[in-house]
Amino acid sequence: MNDTDKDGKDAELRARLARLEEALRQRDEASAEQDAAAPKRSSFGRAMSVGLNAFSEFVGAIVVSALIGWQVDAWLGTKPWLLVLMLGLGTAAGFWNVYRVAKPKAPPGD
Repeated sequence: MNDTDKDGKDAELRARLARLEEALRQRDEASAEQDAAAPKRSSFGRAMSVGLNAFSEFVGAIVVSALIGWQVDAWLGTKPWLLVLMLGLGTAAGFWNVYRVAKPKAPPGD
């Protein structure tokens, strides 16, 4: 193998390396742009989401059960006993919903 063949192969390899480096640089730039455009969820945002979800589950259970108790009391003329009973059941259901929402998720297969 003479020097001109060796120099030609070296130049060919350098050109190929330069093309690969340019392709990697373009891919890294595109990836960085996509990462910058993607919304980031902070841990504070996730905590607020879980907290608001638990709050709405709790309040919803109490309000729905109170409305049911109030309406059934009006139909049956037993005021305020079914309202009181349903408020107690609604509160228990609300606490159960908060527990269900806040408990750690089990890994798949357990």
